[in-house]
Amino acid sequence: MISSFSDTTTQPTKDYPRITGSEAVIRSFLAEGVETIFGYPGGAIIPVYNALFDYRDKLNHILVRHEQCALHAAQGYARATGKTGVCIVTSGPGATNTVTGLADALLDSTPIVLISGQVASGQLGTDAFQEINFLELTQSVTKWNCQVKRAEDIPAAIARAFYIASSGRPGPVVVDITKDAQNGMTEFNYQPVKFIRSYQPYADIDNNQILEAVRLINLARKPMALIGQGVILAGAEKELREFLEKSGIPAASTLLGLSALPTDHPLYVGMLGMHGNYGPNIKNRDCDLLIAIGMRFDDRVTGDPSKFGINAKVIHLEIDPAEINKIVYADVPVLGNVKESLPMITERISKNDHSAWIEEFRVCNNIEREEVIEPAVERRGAHLRMGEVVDAVSKEFEDAILVTDVGQQQMFASKYFKFKRSRSIITSGGLGTMGFGLPAAIGAKIGLPERDVCLFVGDGGLQMTSQELGTIFQSQVGVKIILMNNGYLGMVRQWQELFYDKRYSFTELVNPDFELLAKANHIAYRCVERHEDLNDAIREMHSTEGAFLLECRVEREENVFPMVPAGAPVHDIRLE
Repeated sequence: MISSFSDTTTQPTKDYPRITGSEAVIRSFLAEGVETIFGYPGGAIIPVYNALFDYRDKLNHILVRHEQCALHAAQGYARATGKTGVCIVTSGPGATNTVTGLADALLDSTPIVLISGQVASGQLGTDAFQEINFLELTQSVTKWNCQVKRAEDIPAAIARAFYIASSGRPGPVVVDITKDAQNGMTEFNYQPVKFIRSYQPYADIDNNQILEAVRLINLARKPMALIGQGVILAGAEKELREFLEKSGIPAASTLLGLSALPTDHPLYVGMLGMHGNYGPNIKNRDCDLLIAIGMRFDDRVTGDPSKFGINAKVIHLEIDPAEINKIVYADVPVLGNVKESLPMITERISKNDHSAWIEEFRVCNNIEREEVIEPAVERRGAHLRMGEVVDAVSKEFEDAILVTDVGQQQMFASKYFKFKRSRSIITSGGLGTMGFGLPAAIGAKIGLPERDVCLFVGDGGLQMTSQELGTIFQSQVGVKIILMNNGYLGMVRQWQELFYDKRYSFTELVNPDFELLAKANHIAYRCVERHEDLNDAIREMHSTEGAFLLECRVEREENVFPMVPAGAPVHDIRLE
């Protein structure tokens, strides 16, 4: 049973201002440096919104059109900026609508603080209007949650929430606040949390494991580094490059680890996994050492884990002890923050030349380029192709943040977009949430308005959260939306084609007029169907101030390759 939060610490008596609990929420946000909030008001959270009215000059509130999108927008904001995303919603359906976003944030290690309104404490357990036991509901999809029933406990609960959300392996937290706690009076004394006795976010690094990792690296003849999002979350991009450049080790990336290393870095050999590049998938079976850096061996990366890196020793640098040996056995587990552990290894390893080994990756990737990439990006056939669109957008928007929805366009965009600096891709990895892209792009653009944000979304994914076009209009968010319209739920259709005898069961879409949707929300629009019109349309999108929806009517039955069949080892990758 989850208990309510109560602050038992005692503070010296001082002349602190007496304010409402709802104002304490707002002042707590300001004390944590919050600038932007995503939310949707309702009865049980009205007191907080009433307090927010007086702080409109200090806090930018983005009114979304659905509570799930508040979470996804906060995720986009957090992933782009490195800050903690903040949301406010009401009780009942307002709260339950956030569960998908919380689950997505948990699986992708995104720091989120969600404040949910709740019925008055005297009504708890009575099935009051819009009451739901939100704590039990969210226990499995949050890093931590609590319920506050007293105004005086609000600052301490929020301080703890921000610390837990952002420290160690980041994740979402929920603070559920009853309406009487919001209305009650309290002395406001905010103390940021820097330590919780029962919570150790960073393990002490074992020097013996560092030395053993160094020994294996110095002995390896065919090593490969696997870059995960943990590098980005730790801000360890510089430490990663120093390690790779001293060791000479080729590096592949997970989906969420993309952009930690620039795409054109000479040691970067591509993306690993189900729709990754040919080289790292094929060569993992030839490795004698795998160095996993801030990644969790997701099944979309490993395929059949019993055959992943089957001839290799494994060094696993990881912040979360729960991930060690969960899927792939680590010969040398190195617990700790990679920003600290990686330099300890770099300092001790020898310089090495793995150029012959790297050339093996180049040969494999040249095969992929000839058989897969060039046909995908070149102007061939009567219809536009997704790879062609991604390649052209990437060339025009040289330093944009890539945001994707989920599906075929996600894989094409992730592989063919070029990354120059970190935090340049925002996508739903672990949960694979269709509808994620549009609100996440809104959050990213609000977080970093000086950078271009390019969203690639399918016609199915856009319709899941298309109401957020209204958020773009109301809040004037300059997102560039590239709609890949093929009239199908493309990734499901691809599986039906390849593994279910082309039985296209309920994957064909009859779509609305996307031009009218754009115009209804005062968003600039253009549709392109011909190869010769693509570059001009992209230039128009780039030069247009504000939001733009570019609808690309692409080949209806195009497939994403390479591809590893589900459950197969990744070296069984198919090029067609």
